[in-house]
Amino acid sequence: MNAINPSPRVAAPLALLAELTHRCPLQCPYCANPLQLERAAAELDTATWLRVLDEAAELGVLQVHFSGGEPCARKDLLDLVRRAAERGLYSNLITSGVTLDAAGLAALAAAGLDHVQLSFQDAEAASADRIGGYRGGHARKLAVAPLIRDAGLPLTANFVVHRQNLARLPDMLALGEELGASRIEIAHVQYYGWALKNRDALMPTRRQLDEANAAVEAAQARLRGRITVDYVVPDYYAALPKACMGGWAQRLINITPAGLALPCHAAETLAGFAFPSVRSHSLAAIWRDDPGFVRFRGTAWMPEPCRSCDRQEIDWGGCRCQAFAMTGDAAATDPACALSPHHHLMAEAIAESDNAAANLVYRRLRAPEPAA
Repeated sequence: MNAINPSPRVAAPLALLAELTHRCPLQCPYCANPLQLERAAAELDTATWLRVLDEAAELGVLQVHFSGGEPCARKDLLDLVRRAAERGLYSNLITSGVTLDAAGLAALAAAGLDHVQLSFQDAEAASADRIGGYRGGHARKLAVAPLIRDAGLPLTANFVVHRQNLARLPDMLALGEELGASRIEIAHVQYYGWALKNRDALMPTRRQLDEANAAVEAAQARLRGRITVDYVVPDYYAALPKACMGGWAQRLINITPAGLALPCHAAETLAGFAFPSVRSHSLAAIWRDDPGFVRFRGTAWMPEPCRSCDRQEIDWGGCRCQAFAMTGDAAATDPACALSPHHHLMAEAIAESDNAAANLVYRRLRAPEPAA
């Protein structure tokens, strides 16, 4: 195939996030998937995913992250991993691990998989299984971690942290080290999708956050040179916004199970956008010219105070989905910024969560109900 040169207006995306399916044996109440989950019948077929991988390579994408839901629920995962390897794409499998075994991992490695990111809900089995809504899930993860290493694959241990498990953050760091992870990611819940629905039950307290910051800082110093410890902090306590996804439609393109192309995994929540499908549009055309991708790319769209801020090409105005979720205006300055006229909404949300019940609404295809 002939290479496609990206528009001079924007560089090629670094990564493709391929959400292969919304099917998942776990029911995590902080899942980034939308509340309206796609059923298997709506998923892209194998041929379309293979074409998307080809187009990604031609566009200049360097990495593909196979995600979900649980990507191992797709029977064609080996075919997709193999095509990514053939096209020179670095491939990462983001998985709960509960359906993997030695034979499956050996097959994935032989097909060309480069890396596995294994998710954990806690370091304590009872709490992990309760949060994930999957009995015995934590034990399965502990069993599969050494199998990942035995298959010759680098392991990232990913711990999603929040009010209900932060007390055990030191244990999570110790578990990641014990499992032989080359990278440990401590990721505070980001409040989109199911996490936004469960915000009051998941929001950490100020004291929890301060203790977590100290624990991660100490671990980074202790493990430096042996294990990378990455840390994703919650925006609600921030004074400066993060550069969400490296800037809107600048570094990543996300494909949903049904084939919608998005600038980030939560962009479907934005009102007034009709994002295109890879069923009928090429990846290059979407990336270069789709109005939804162009809308918040760069700095021309920015209102004040972003327009006059010397950080405008550092944080790119923050997160559009968070701005919309909290203000109803996707073009507003991210309320995480202390200069935003809506910054007070962050403190108000924290105060509301401090007085809220800790009941969880689990991620399910059927209508969700609070956990007992």
